[in-house]
Amino acid sequence: MFSRKNRRPKSADLLKAWECLDAGDIPGALRLVKQGAETLPLAETALVAGRAAGMAGFDDLREAAATLAADPGKGQALYDFGYACVERGLSALAIPALREALRGNPGALMVMRELVSAYEREGRHGEAVEVLTRYENDFAQWPDRYLLVYNAIMSGDLPLARRQHALLPDPTDPRWVPTRDRQRRMLERAASAEPVSPLDVTDLRGWQFVMGGTILGTLSPFGFGAGMTGRYAWLQDSYGQCLEGLLRLRALLDAAEVRPRSVSLLPDRDSRILGLAAAEVLGLPAEPFAPGREDTVVVAYDLNGAAEADGGPEILGQLFDRAPGQVLHEHASNWTDAPVVTADSVTLLHQSVVAPWGPQLGAGDDGGVERGAADDRPAERIAAEIVGADPSPGEGDGETPADPLGPFTDFVAAVHGSWLRGDRARLTSTGPVPSARFA
Repeated sequence: MFSRKNRRPKSADLLKAWECLDAGDIPGALRLVKQGAETLPLAETALVAGRAAGMAGFDDLREAAATLAADPGKGQALYDFGYACVERGLSALAIPALREALRGNPGALMVMRELVSAYEREGRHGEAVEVLTRYENDFAQWPDRYLLVYNAIMSGDLPLARRQHALLPDPTDPRWVPTRDRQRRMLERAASAEPVSPLDVTDLRGWQFVMGGTILGTLSPFGFGAGMTGRYAWLQDSYGQCLEGLLRLRALLDAAEVRPRSVSLLPDRDSRILGLAAAEVLGLPAEPFAPGREDTVVVAYDLNGAAEADGGPEILGQLFDRAPGQVLHEHASNWTDAPVVTADSVTLLHQSVVAPWGPQLGAGDDGGVERGAADDRPAERIAAEIVGADPSPGEGDGETPADPLGPFTDFVAAVHGSWLRGDRARLTSTGPVPSARFA
């Protein structure tokens, strides 16, 4: 079906993607296609996507792509291709096809909803708002007006979100009730944060709280003006940063008037190390995690790493419904691959992290860069090194605004009434900030 003689794409970028597929590099090919998805010819995009899908064994996408490549102007083919792309995690490829399908069939709410879904998955909430607003006279209250409220929140337009939320009736289908409650909590958190937080496109801490009830402890001192707004990309963590995060956690608990009686240790090595250090910093006893334990701080180094430990998925599942007074703290949270459960407190956001006791990069004997060996000392000794470290933050590049303790605790004091009532499910968006597009 996709013979090189008859079916090779003509666009230069897509030819490069085709050559990646010749070499068996499916991820490399799809990266090239996604980068130019907005401008590349749809039929040729479908050609490359279909070949990649065939190599990956995704028959639904392969068949939809073949149909679109043969008839790129057909509305059903455009929709089927877009739908299959969304299902296979290729929302960037779905958007041009679904947008074209909607242009040819403007009354099709099903197409509109699929396009909104693709925009959401790409973090393009403002464009989702534009589409939904255009069809407001025709759409249903559930899910369409709900989607308008949600995407208005995620694009940072709280006035629009509040106006639309006031028009949204209670759902008649009980399946929408948890969704309605989640949206109400988001707006309640926004109201509590607004007096002390700007909630503009650079307010990472404010939006993390609005979206999932997470309080962010520290900001990255690198790349703030370039769109990272307090996030890390690749990070070699340090003992000092671990201690800084635990000290922020202690200040958070004090400002929120939360009085835990213990620290709960998760079974993975990274979390156990940090948990033992947290027990020292907080002056609390440490004990193995037990589901349902009240008034305890559950400490994770990285929840994605904890999920890979023996019994990790089961433990994380038990953390969706927290016991009274149970606080989940995560030190290093991945903002491009969010963990399945959202923490109440996070020290920092990263794309990739190496723990201080992990195999970090450093200068080799020959002057080059090489990866060292992991520190295999007992967890107790490494925890003691964290407690004795210097928690002073690094200087960075000078672009990140100062983040002293006082404004942090002021923020906590203002929002603590709606804290610990957050949303436990995966935090699927980083909020209305420029770096949301970096993912």
